[in-house]
Amino acid sequence: MNKKDQKFLTTGEFAKLCKVNKQTLFYYDQIGLLSPVLKDEKGYRYYSIRQLEFFFVIDLLKELGTSLNDIQQYMENRSPESFLSLMYQKKEDVVKKRQEIEMKEKMIEAKIALMEESSQIDFNKITLETLPEATLYLSRNIENITDEEFVEVVSDFINELNVSQLDTGFPIGVMTKREQILKGDFTNYSYLYIEQPHPKEGYPYFQDIKGDFLIGYHIGDDHTIHKTYKQLFAELERLDLTLGDYVFEEYIYDTVVMHYKEQYVTKIMIQVDQKGS
Repeated sequence: MNKKDQKFLTTGEFAKLCKVNKQTLFYYDQIGLLSPVLKDEKGYRYYSIRQLEFFFVIDLLKELGTSLNDIQQYMENRSPESFLSLMYQKKEDVVKKRQEIEMKEKMIEAKIALMEESSQIDFNKITLETLPEATLYLSRNIENITDEEFVEVVSDFINELNVSQLDTGFPIGVMTKREQILKGDFTNYSYLYIEQPHPKEGYPYFQDIKGDFLIGYHIGDDHTIHKTYKQLFAELERLDLTLGDYVFEEYIYDTVVMHYKEQYVTKIMIQVDQKGS
């Protein structure tokens, strides 16, 4: 092949157009992935303008996580059919990655909104609020289980959220049935849960009953939470309310934002009814 027959690019020119250093091109040549079309008697290397698209495909595949070894295997057996198959596969990969990024963006937005909201809360105040209906994804029942079993349930639940892409960025909370609360067994939870603002089809959800909730905040760890419940029960009595079917707890501040357990804040939402209703 004669250099005068067509326009060739030096290694430096080709590297500049590809936005890489010359060492990358030397390495690709060394492993037989992309070699110059011409090497003259002085050892100078020249690339064809047609090889730019070849390089860009290699670069695209690398950006999509394809190893150089896999790229080499494709190049050794390339054909229009195999290229089309590869591009369809990579399109699926890109769609999946985009969905994962969008999900992470929603998770971050939820965490920002919750943290900004919490900064405006008076944690010493108990309020009666009407909450809208919410969709929750639940763990299996966790009543009367051992500490070891509880750790296993938490691990399984987190794994379910990751595999099924159900982690919405909302805190993982605990639901406790009325009978446990009345017995003063505040940490004998019934279920773990996470809110699903945009429920995906095909999953069993708990449709939280909208209505009135007495809401208070416990500062400290679980060992002293009975004191906060005592205050909430006193407020229930003052407002002439009775305990509803469930109590919900969610961490507002935990180890993610606080150093010490004494600084943790738990939001307690007690479902309530009017006496006699």
